[in-house]
Amino acid sequence: MSGSPLIGADDLVTYGTDVTTEPGAPHTVAELDALIGLLTAPRSRIHSVAVGHSRDDASRAAASAFADAWTARGGAILAVVDWPESAASWLRPARRLTAGLPDAWVVAATPLGFAQLARRLRHSTAWDPARTVAFASLLDSRVPALAGPDTVRGLRGDLERASGLFRRFREQPTPELERSARIGLASAISPNDRLLRMYHPWSSYVIVPVFALANAGIQLSGAQLSQAFASPVTLGIVCAFVVGKPVAVLTASWLSARFSHGRLRPPVGWGAVAAGGTIAGAGFTVSLLIATLAFDGEQLENAKIGILTALLCAFTLTWAVSAVIGLLPKRRRNRALLGTAESIVDLAVPVDPELDKIRGPLAAPVTVVEYGDFDCPYCGKAEPVIRELLADFGDVRYVWRHMPLTDVHPGAMLGAEASEAAHDQGAFWEMHDLLLAREGTLRFTDALGFAADLGLDTERFERQLRRHKGAGRIADDVDSADLSGVSGTPTFFINGRRHHGAYDIGHLSAAVRTARQQAALTEPES
Repeated sequence: MSGSPLIGADDLVTYGTDVTTEPGAPHTVAELDALIGLLTAPRSRIHSVAVGHSRDDASRAAASAFADAWTARGGAILAVVDWPESAASWLRPARRLTAGLPDAWVVAATPLGFAQLARRLRHSTAWDPARTVAFASLLDSRVPALAGPDTVRGLRGDLERASGLFRRFREQPTPELERSARIGLASAISPNDRLLRMYHPWSSYVIVPVFALANAGIQLSGAQLSQAFASPVTLGIVCAFVVGKPVAVLTASWLSARFSHGRLRPPVGWGAVAAGGTIAGAGFTVSLLIATLAFDGEQLENAKIGILTALLCAFTLTWAVSAVIGLLPKRRRNRALLGTAESIVDLAVPVDPELDKIRGPLAAPVTVVEYGDFDCPYCGKAEPVIRELLADFGDVRYVWRHMPLTDVHPGAMLGAEASEAAHDQGAFWEMHDLLLAREGTLRFTDALGFAADLGLDTERFERQLRRHKGAGRIADDVDSADLSGVSGTPTFFINGRRHHGAYDIGHLSAAVRTARQQAALTEPES
């Protein structure tokens, strides 16, 4: 890291919240015990510890509780250091925290202050994140984003203990280990997140609808309902929502496809269009607002009952349409949901088996293209996910395309050129796996070492690296990435369509299944 390690003000804008004022999450007894367990694990040999914390009450309390518990076990506390969330320099607390070279560091902090301090620690001291354990307040995705993933690589916490408990349960699924794993996973999540998970269904599906219904001021009684269902206002609203909207959606879609000679077609099947039309009849808040502006007195009451009735009917009709689609044979069901229209392709340059690097069967119905950077830590994390994906699906081919982000990853271009030099000797995927498995910035000597480990002709390999022989092929991949709108790594395309969202095994598997179903619709029936 060169220059000032401080996080610039512009870097904080992307978080959409003022992280400088967020309070730390309170610690739990189970969490404190877990951190002590990490430090006292067999062969850890940790005696002296330096404790650092933010200046909010929760962080102070967590640091104090740990210091008391550690000294009670006979451990030594070399220093207790605090730091602000905003300052001109974090050099002084960084030097105080690392003075005396403790065996380990313990951190209780909020995201921004620790991210600032961590950057200074890596820039100016001998601090090692792999010898640091942290309270759950740092289980925040903004920490690696603000501090830089390499800055906090190896940082441990209660989540590591929870993962260990889960692995033990996988190895020996007994009731005792199941309970330990469940408690461990729960303690690794902040109390606020656990409360949100516990109460969210009730608040979203019970409390909020009841509150909305009460706030609408709809009085329900036998006489009121009898009068309303005899009113043309009520019946008109119900017919408009329950019949008019589905008919309008289906008719507009059909006319568009008809008069455009198939050029304008829904990207889904007609069953999905029908279900979309029926659920479109579920109006409530805006409908009540319009009714309030259009009616008053008895007509307004009838209109409100009509809107509520239409809402219930729309949900019931949508359920019925979904149930009918679910009863269809698999091929017809997929056709009804996914349609047969040609998908919009986001990948500007199609896969070329003669040029692209491909893993898996060449004639596979599903193709996963990744634009990646060998120096990108997130590509390294995605690599085992891709391996699992290929193991789970035998009919998927995987394509790697280069996207070296040289402005943020100094070793990116070297990694891409090393893989191309290995490809010239038939060892692209072997070099690909080694490059993504390593940590830290790739150096020239590292690349030569990988070539020797793979048994390549190292003189030829080095000669091609120095002459940048693979630069042209890499530039072609980068050009195709630009044409496809790729700006970061990793970016995935599945059968030509860009994959948005997470790239864990669950999301990628779901996307592959959908692509496989769509591909099956174009195959002739046997």
